[in-house]
Amino acid sequence: MSAGDKRSRAGVTDQAAFFAALAKERRSVRGFLPTPVPQSLLEEVFTVAQLAPSNCNAQPWIVHVVSGEAAERLRSGLYDAARTGGAPAGDFAMTGSYPDEYRARQIGSAKALFGAQGIARDDVEGRKRSFLRNFRFFDAPHAAFVFLDERFGIREAADCGMFAQTLMLALAANGLASCAQTALSFNPSLVRDLLGIPSGHKLLFGLAFGYEDPAHPANAARTDRAALSEAVTFHR
Repeated sequence: MSAGDKRSRAGVTDQAAFFAALAKERRSVRGFLPTPVPQSLLEEVFTVAQLAPSNCNAQPWIVHVVSGEAAERLRSGLYDAARTGGAPAGDFAMTGSYPDEYRARQIGSAKALFGAQGIARDDVEGRKRSFLRNFRFFDAPHAAFVFLDERFGIREAADCGMFAQTLMLALAANGLASCAQTALSFNPSLVRDLLGIPSGHKLLFGLAFGYEDPAHPANAARTDRAALSEAVTFHR
């Protein structure tokens, strides 16, 4: 192996190590500082996210990012609606319940989150307050709302998921935290009305982001991942 090949291989190894560390660092943060992210950095991060793959390169994601007064209007509107309203009426059907091992993982995640905040299992009001923080973007100064054209289906929705993961990794690489939130899709009509979005654009999910507040107790929560053998089968 030549010296050039060795240097090239070392660079690949360094990249692999960096990416592994980045993927491990990215997690759902539920407490943010009020410090806004500079517009130039926002544009840089979302430009990187645009590199996400998609079927036939259709790039079906339609993304609306709110900051400043726009974020405050949505934060207040969604919170008030969730606090006083009824069941969610999203553009896409919610999974009724998680069965079997999926339910076990959901329960484990909830235990970690409530435990970090000191909320007991029988503390109904405490759990409600924790849940309602979703609609205030966990106090993040920014949120992104990901929409899909009504003419598209599950394949294009999967593309939007790949966009979101690329975005969250780009945020993490720039020292920013995030949390993808289904809860931000519970009141799509209100979001469309406040942002002037056409009715043919259907809301998939939202994503809160900004600088993490390391002092917030919710951010002490940690969740595990299933063993590789539970999710991936290698065929030879």
